[in-house]
Amino acid sequence: MRLDELEIGKDAVVAQVSSDDAALHQHILDMGLTPGTEVTMVKYAPMGDPLELRLRGYELTLRRADAARIEVRGVHDADGVAAEPVRQAPSAHPALGEKGLSPRRSGSPVPEGRPLAFALAGNQNCGKTTLFNQLTGSNQHVGNFPGVTVDRKDGQVRGHVEATVTDLPGIYSLSPYTSEEIVSRQFILDSNPDAIINIVDATNIERNLYLTLQLMELDRPMVLALNMMDELTANGGTVDVNRLEGLLGIPVVPISAAKNEGISELVEHALHVARYRERPGRLDFCSADGPDGGALHRCIHGICHLVDDHAQRAGIPVRFAATKLVEGDELVTRALGLDVNELDGIEHIISQMEEESGTDRLSALADMRFSFIGEVCGSCVVKPHESREHARSARIDRVLTGRHTAIPAFVLIMGLVFWLTFGVLGAWLQGLMEELVAWVTAGIGAGLTAFGTNPVVHSLVVDGICAGVGSVLSFLPIIVVLFLLLSILEDSGYMARVAFVMDKVLRRFGLSGRSFVPMLIGFGCSVPAIMSTRTLPSEHDRKMTVMLTPFMSCSAKLPVYGLLCAAFFGRGSVAAMVSLYVLGILVGMVVALVLKRTAFQGDPVPFVMELPNYRLPSPKTTLLLAWDKAKGFITKAFTIIFAASVVIWFLQTFDIRLNVVTDQSESLLAGLGGLLAPVFAPLSFGDWRVSCALVCGLIAKESVISTLTVLLGATSAGALSGIFSPLTAYVFLAFTLLYPPCVAAISTVKSELGGRYAVAVFALQVCVAWVVAFLVHAAGLALGLA
Repeated sequence: MRLDELEIGKDAVVAQVSSDDAALHQHILDMGLTPGTEVTMVKYAPMGDPLELRLRGYELTLRRADAARIEVRGVHDADGVAAEPVRQAPSAHPALGEKGLSPRRSGSPVPEGRPLAFALAGNQNCGKTTLFNQLTGSNQHVGNFPGVTVDRKDGQVRGHVEATVTDLPGIYSLSPYTSEEIVSRQFILDSNPDAIINIVDATNIERNLYLTLQLMELDRPMVLALNMMDELTANGGTVDVNRLEGLLGIPVVPISAAKNEGISELVEHALHVARYRERPGRLDFCSADGPDGGALHRCIHGICHLVDDHAQRAGIPVRFAATKLVEGDELVTRALGLDVNELDGIEHIISQMEEESGTDRLSALADMRFSFIGEVCGSCVVKPHESREHARSARIDRVLTGRHTAIPAFVLIMGLVFWLTFGVLGAWLQGLMEELVAWVTAGIGAGLTAFGTNPVVHSLVVDGICAGVGSVLSFLPIIVVLFLLLSILEDSGYMARVAFVMDKVLRRFGLSGRSFVPMLIGFGCSVPAIMSTRTLPSEHDRKMTVMLTPFMSCSAKLPVYGLLCAAFFGRGSVAAMVSLYVLGILVGMVVALVLKRTAFQGDPVPFVMELPNYRLPSPKTTLLLAWDKAKGFITKAFTIIFAASVVIWFLQTFDIRLNVVTDQSESLLAGLGGLLAPVFAPLSFGDWRVSCALVCGLIAKESVISTLTVLLGATSAGALSGIFSPLTAYVFLAFTLLYPPCVAAISTVKSELGGRYAVAVFALQVCVAWVVAFLVHAAGLALGLA
C-alpha cells in the first residue's frame, strides 16, 4: 500500500522510501520517514493536497505525489501509542574514527581572555533565536514558523566579552536541502568555531537528535542545550540528563530559553568545553551485529581506512567524511581529492553494503542514526502521551485547516487585520499622531517667527523639513499596528498552516505553499520577505517568489494610500485601500502565470514542512518587534526622508541660477520633473510634481507623500484636487502599488540573486505598473468615472 492511500485516522509502518530526486529522498529520510517508522494520517489539506502526517512526535506535511512513492505496511486504527521499531543496541567496537564514551581533551587549554567563537546550531523552530537573544541581549525577531532565521547573526555573550556566538539558520541535517541550510553547514565546516552549542527541542527530542549525531561526527567541542524542558515536564515527561550525557559523551544542559532558565549553566559548560577543547566522547553509532548483519558497520569502516590520509590533509574528521561519501555528498567528495580508482573502490564497498542489507545507502544511514536515537531515548526519556500544546493545536486546526472552514477563516483573519489596521485602532492612533505633529510644527514655526529667522530658512524648516518628515511620521501608528498583527500571526504558528492550506492553489501558479509566507511577510516589508525566500528548497521557487513578492503592498506605501484615500474617497477610504491590496495580489497572480509559462517553466518543488504546535505569542517578543519597526521607521524619517525633503525643498525653491523663484514651474525641480511627465501623461497624471514624487519614492515610498507635501505646501483635499481627481488619484495609487520597491528592496534582490535579477525585477515592475495603471484609467473612463 502507498502512503497517499492511507485513510485519515489510520496508522501504518513505512516499508520503503523511493524517489527520483536524490536530494528529496535524503530530505524525507532526514525528517524521520525511515523504513520501520510508524506514521499516522492526520488530515488532508482543504483542497485534498498536501497531506499531514504524524510521526516521531511531530507533524509533517507532504504532497500526495511524493507520498505515493512511500510504501507502508501494517495498517491499523490509530491508537495513540507509537509502535516500537526494531532497535539495534550500540556495540563497543573501537576502530578507526571511533573513540570511547569519555570526553577527550585535545591540545593545551585556551588561555583566559583569548577570543572564543561559538556556533549555535539546531533544527528549525527549536528556539535558537530565543536562546541567542538570552545569551547576547539582542532583540532578533523570533517566530513560530520554520525558517525565521535565514542568515547568520553574531553577538557577544553577556558578561563574557571574549565569547562571540553566531546564530545559524535552522537545519535538519548536515546534508543541506535549502540555501539557508548551506549557510549553517559552511559556517560550521569552514569557520572552525571553538565549540558548538547544539539546541534541541526537548518535546521532540527523537527527531532533533538526528542533527546532534552528525554534529558529533565533526569531532568538535560541543554542548547540548535541552530546550523547552518546562513544557516537557509540565506535560508529565522527563529526561534523565546524566544518562543522556553518558550515552552521547557530551555535556547536556536542560534549559528554557523563553523563561531564561538554565542559561548561565549552559554558558559555563560551553566556555569549559571550548577552553579545554573537550571533544565528543562518541563518534560511532553503528552496530557490528545489527539486523543488517553489520553491513553498514563494515562499509563505513572500510571507507574510513581508504580515505584516512585524504581526510587528514583536508582537515575533515574521517568518520564524518566516510558517512558523507556513503551519502554521495559532492562537496566532501571534492574536498577529499580522491582519484578515480579510489572512487570506484568506495562505490564498490557501498554497493556491497546495499546488497547485503537489502536497502539503499541513504535509508541505511538514516536507519542507523534513528535506531541509535531510539535506543538512547528508550533508556533515558519518558514522553507524555499527548502534550497540552498538541491537544490545543489539534482543536484549533479543526477550524483553521478544516476542509470547509480553512479558507473562510483565512479571509476572516486577514480582514480583521486590515480592519484593525486601517479602520479602528490604526486610524484612531493616526489621528492622535497627526495632532501631535501639527502641534510640534506650529510650535517650531512660531518660535522661528518670534526669533526673527530669515524667511528662506523659515521656509526650509517649516515647509521643507517639518512638512516632509511630519507627513510621514503621522502614519507611524498604522505601520506599527500592521507589524504587530503580522507578528502575532507568525509567532502563533498560523503562518505554517496558511502555507499548508494554500499549497495547491499556489501550485497552479508555479509556486509551492512555502512561497506564500514570504509574500505574506511582504505586506509588512519587502526586504525581510525577499530574504526569507532562502527557506525555499529550490532556486526555481526562490527566484520566482522574489520576482512576485514586491507586488504585495508593503507597509511603506500605507502613507500614500491613507493620504489620497482620505482626501478623495471619504467613508469609502478603507474599501479603497483594501481594493489596492487585492489588486496587488491579482496582478501578482497574473504575472506568476506568465512567468510559469515563460522564464520559469517546470513544476514547483515538493512541499515538505514541519507544522509546529500553536503557541501564545510572547508579549515581550511582540512589543520588541513593534519597537524595532517603529525605531527603524523613525530612523528612516529623520535620515532618508529628512534628506529627501531638504533636497526637494531646495530644488523647488531655486532656479538654475540659484535665485529664489516666485513660481514653482520655473524651479530646478520643475525642469527635472518635466522630463518624465510625458511618460505619465497617458495615465492622467502628467504633472511634473507627480513625476518628482514618484522618482523620490524609489528612495523610500514614504517620500512620495513628503515630496507632495513640500511641493503643494499642504496635502489637504483642496491642495491635492489641483492635480488629481478621484479617478486619477486611484490610477496614481495603482501605479504606486505596483512600481518598483525602494532602493533597499532592490539592493536585497541584488545581494540574494545578483544584479541581473535586480534589473529584471525593476524593469518588470515598471512595465507592469504602467500597463495596469493605463488599464485602470481606461476602465474608469469607460464607466464614466472621470
